[in-house]
Amino acid sequence: MARRRRRPARGGPAVTTLVRELAALLSELDLAEVEVAMGDVRVRLQRHGVAAPPSPAALAAFAAPPAPAAVAPVVAEVEPAAGITIEAPMVGTFYRAPSPNAEPYVHEGDVVKEGQILCIIEAMKLMNEIESKAAGRVLKILVENGHGVEYGQPLFLIAPAR
Repeated sequence: MARRRRRPARGGPAVTTLVRELAALLSELDLAEVEVAMGDVRVRLQRHGVAAPPSPAALAAFAAPPAPAAVAPVVAEVEPAAGITIEAPMVGTFYRAPSPNAEPYVHEGDVVKEGQILCIIEAMKLMNEIESKAAGRVLKILVENGHGVEYGQPLFLIAPAR
């Protein structure tokens, strides 16, 4: 029987470990799909009867170990995020504006400068202004206003200025 050669994973053992943990979570919680973005890596796992071909931007495709016949195979796509990710520097509550009645600091599509305030994270009754670490256009706001955030959680995706 011929053996298939697997392409080496970009991102190394950390990405492989993440994919395995997410695959276990997918099966354990009986989910059809899960997606996680960390830094410049995005991992998306889907469980289908027939796996869709990976997108052209996929860096690697992984297959989970053979599962019982009742469980469909797990396919993962690892893609770089398109832009610079602004992550939460602390645990707290994410706010898009300085007060409930104020206009948000930024909207998707806005052009921002390096050092411009993007949001506030409230931690232990202290309001911490989070600034952009690069100039560019806000592609995506990844957190809803008033929701809790964890350390390192992606908040914004910014396309760098050229």
